[in-house]
Amino acid sequence: MQHGSRFAVIVQADDLLALSTIVICPTSTSTPPASFHPEVAIGDHRTRVMCEMVGEVSARLLGDQIGRLTVAEMRSVDDALELVLDLG
Repeated sequence: MQHGSRFAVIVQADDLLALSTIVICPTSTSTPPASFHPEVAIGDHRTRVMCEMVGEVSARLLGDQIGRLTVAEMRSVDDALELVLDLG
């Protein structure tokens, strides 16, 4: 069980970031490798994005932005979301 804060990847369109809720996928360093768990770098650490856990949080609860995904990492997240949400 997760306790405390966790990093997340915002997967909501930039044009919708002014809304009161933000669509995110949480990250985890302990979740097992899978096609829907793309690996990304957060600072100097590698972590996996849990795309099957896509959800929303209040924009008020988000902390400071700490970085951006590379184009390749975002493509991997997009591919995983396409798989999980059956968008293909």
